[in-house]
Amino acid sequence: MSATLPLLVLLTLAAGAWLAAWLDRLIATGRIEPLAPLRVGAALLLRQRVTTEAPDAMNWRLAPAWYLALAAVGLSVVPFAPGAALIDSPVGIVVWGSCEALTVVTVFLHGWSPNAPFPLIGAYRYAAIGLPVMLPSMFVLIAAALPAESLSLVAVVESQREAWNLVRQPLGLPLFLLVGLTLTLRGPFDYADGEDLAGGTSAEDSGPGRALWQLARLAMLVAFSAMAAAVFLGGPLGPWLPGPVWLWLKTAGIMALTVAAGHWLARTTPGRMLTLLWVGLLPLSFLHLAIAGALAL
Repeated sequence: MSATLPLLVLLTLAAGAWLAAWLDRLIATGRIEPLAPLRVGAALLLRQRVTTEAPDAMNWRLAPAWYLALAAVGLSVVPFAPGAALIDSPVGIVVWGSCEALTVVTVFLHGWSPNAPFPLIGAYRYAAIGLPVMLPSMFVLIAAALPAESLSLVAVVESQREAWNLVRQPLGLPLFLLVGLTLTLRGPFDYADGEDLAGGTSAEDSGPGRALWQLARLAMLVAFSAMAAAVFLGGPLGPWLPGPVWLWLKTAGIMALTVAAGHWLARTTPGRMLTLLWVGLLPLSFLHLAIAGALAL
């Protein structure tokens, strides 16, 4: 199994990115077009790249690659079979938390580097919203780790043989879905690349650079969905089918739910969202952690 894990990670990223793009188009238009993601990607790759005046060219080019790399690192700690992850870290949840925090930095650099107004506004808005979202994320993940008495994702999966964390901690997955919307720049948490800013941090992107950024967003959706499936739905645990197949099925379900939420949930103003995060979401996530701790004891 260990020899095939790198291939499984790459296959999950590639197939998951295509599936996410297809789900996006399906939910937005209601049309079934399986080749549309490939057609759109090819069109972007063939377009000429344009640039702005005096940009930070290095960070502008590297930000999408960093975003994609963070998705790959986050996915690498997810177990694809019981007891088997590409990186079996004893602190896998901390590794994922680091990827979340660095995503905020990466999106900010993506908006700051073009040296243009709309991308810069999108970058600052995302930093203001993204940073407080990271706190509920860690409360939720620590709560999920309590039954396992470990920060290892392998141990977290093993602790769900009797019951999924979704059953033991029903608030965990809905709260974590809000984190996923933030990490993937979707729906009510898309303050980075919002249409009100003509694309925000992506307003000046074109050609291969835009294609890579969109690919990185899709890859982060795959990594987030796999993490949610492992932490709350038992990951690869399940009868009859092989572990990787169970993980893929659960990941696809989380992806569909996240894409649908991104299309169907309305977005409020940044000021109201900040109030909702600090006054509502943060205390609720802390209460969730306290209840999970009491039950674990």
